[in-house]
Amino acid sequence: PDAYAANSYNTDVIDMQNWGRVVFIVQAGELGSSATLDFAVHGDAASGGSFTNQVTGKAITQLTQAGTDSDKQALIEITAEEAKAQGFRYLRGTLTIGAATSDAGVIVLGVDPRFAPANGYDLASVDEIVA
Repeated sequence: PDAYAANSYNTDVIDMQNWGRVVFIVQAGELGSSATLDFAVHGDAASGGSFTNQVTGKAITQLTQAGTDSDKQALIEITAEEAKAQGFRYLRGTLTIGAATSDAGVIVLGVDPRFAPANGYDLASVDEIVA
């Protein structure tokens, strides 16, 4: 997690043809005064799509500084079948911080890979994979 100003931030796009399921781990660090933190999974049929469609049932309950939600986590799991049933091949998470700069982060884990090894689908920012 890092300090992020009040704004929306997107994860990288995930191709669900490569995974049986993915887990989004939302991390709230120290939330700023009156801050809110929302997270939802959006889907699209194209990797370069607009991702304006939220995946049904795949959003967290808002975390708030007033609700003593600092230093908490929330997880969202979605299967490839769930995404496909809603017409989505590609997924992207959106983290929205409202009202005040807050520490937050998102980790996305792919589970049940359709192909191996894992380093075939890592981000350029991954420094090391130990298998």
